[in-house]
Amino acid sequence: MFDVAIIGAGVVGASIARELSKYKLNSVVLEKGVEVCQGTTKANSAIVHGGYDALEGTLKAKLNVQGNKMYEKLCNELDVHFKKIGSLVLAFNYEEVKTLEELYERGITNGVDGLKILNKEEVKEIEPNVSDEVVSALYCSSAGIVCPFNLTVALMENAIINGVQLETQSEVLDINKEEDYFNIETKKGNIKAKYVINAAGVYADKINNMIGGDEYYIIPRKGEYRVLDRSEGSIVKHVLFQCPTKKGKGVLVTPTVHGNVLLGPTANEVEDREDISITYDGLEFVTKFAKKTMPDINTYKTITSFAGVRATPNTKEFMIFASNKAKGFINVGGIESPGLTAAPAIAKYVIGILKEEGLKLDEKEDFNPYRKKDKPFVHMTKEERKEAIAKDSRHSKIICRCETTTEAEIIDAIHRPAGARTVDGVKRRVRPGMGRCQGGFCGPRVVEILARELNIDMQEVLKDYENSKMILGKVKESRGEKVEI
Repeated sequence: MFDVAIIGAGVVGASIARELSKYKLNSVVLEKGVEVCQGTTKANSAIVHGGYDALEGTLKAKLNVQGNKMYEKLCNELDVHFKKIGSLVLAFNYEEVKTLEELYERGITNGVDGLKILNKEEVKEIEPNVSDEVVSALYCSSAGIVCPFNLTVALMENAIINGVQLETQSEVLDINKEEDYFNIETKKGNIKAKYVINAAGVYADKINNMIGGDEYYIIPRKGEYRVLDRSEGSIVKHVLFQCPTKKGKGVLVTPTVHGNVLLGPTANEVEDREDISITYDGLEFVTKFAKKTMPDINTYKTITSFAGVRATPNTKEFMIFASNKAKGFINVGGIESPGLTAAPAIAKYVIGILKEEGLKLDEKEDFNPYRKKDKPFVHMTKEERKEAIAKDSRHSKIICRCETTTEAEIIDAIHRPAGARTVDGVKRRVRPGMGRCQGGFCGPRVVEILARELNIDMQEVLKDYENSKMILGKVKESRGEKVEI
């Protein structure tokens, strides 16, 4: 019997797990994927928003601003790269300037730090490559960028170190409320828990329906992105937004913490919550609007593209509340943008709800807030590399030349708490396959290492999701088969 079961291991679920690990509780995270961070979290804009966009007085606005203020300390504790580079919302006509003024006033009301409206000359001074058509911009110094993969993994690692249990490939099939606990049916068996936290992303409404809840539903909205090579990294210094629309914050141009440039997303409603396909029209849309912001941006330097599905609620508000259908069931649904920013504040908010619901919360004396890992080999000095190789000779084997990822780093990523179990899981943690060749050279070596370290056959190694096998069979064995035409 667990005290708390969290459904979902995205950034919100992982944040809640880490927050719960501060208390003397027996908690478990149930994730339907093979890895943590396989849903919306792995395919978003990686922006830590200031908080001027969310409507005044909403929970979304409150938790955005609170979360933003928590990021620096959180990322320092978890050894995650966070850069407070600031953002600009660009206006290209005087009608849009009125929108900037509204956003400024809203930001002041929301308690956002570092807001200022800039004229054209001021914008061009700090972003010389931005379009000459720009008229004005709203500057927010408190906005930043982070790696959502590494943050989620770090949160979950720290939670596990502090006693939380993680169960992957545990899709929730049904939930039944017994007298004083929940019986949760998963693909791996039944789990009993006194409290359930529903952080299931695009499936949060479906999980809520299992206990009779009908307070909201999710509108799946797909966003497509382009990633440009690091050779383009110097073209932009801040997060650049266009004026927001009803569908979202529009196509952005932003640097990433790893030195690439990210363009996107689109915002199209889809029926399939697993639809992460890339379309020609989607990428052309991204290109068109990115060039409106920055005409000289070279989209021919795209090294990859991807898509994610956002959990847009019909209520247009974060749905975080204790259910009145089943006592002890906490909804954390409809967490669209700025969910990544708000995640640490959402976690604390949920703790408050659990307390109100009657969960006894005794703090641990030995909670360890720190999660440390070795400095990436690519960022080491020559002397540091010599020391690393002397300590572990596997650092001398460079598996990914694009990202200078060593065999030792890949092995560490596999064997850490919440370790990598797929090729993309390794990629998200230590970046082999993130460079220009996109795994063309290092991919087979990563498959070999995963098979060896997990003690499985190479044909069992997955790219990312269940049934996404990297190797379907052996060529020599297939040659003797009869082929029907």
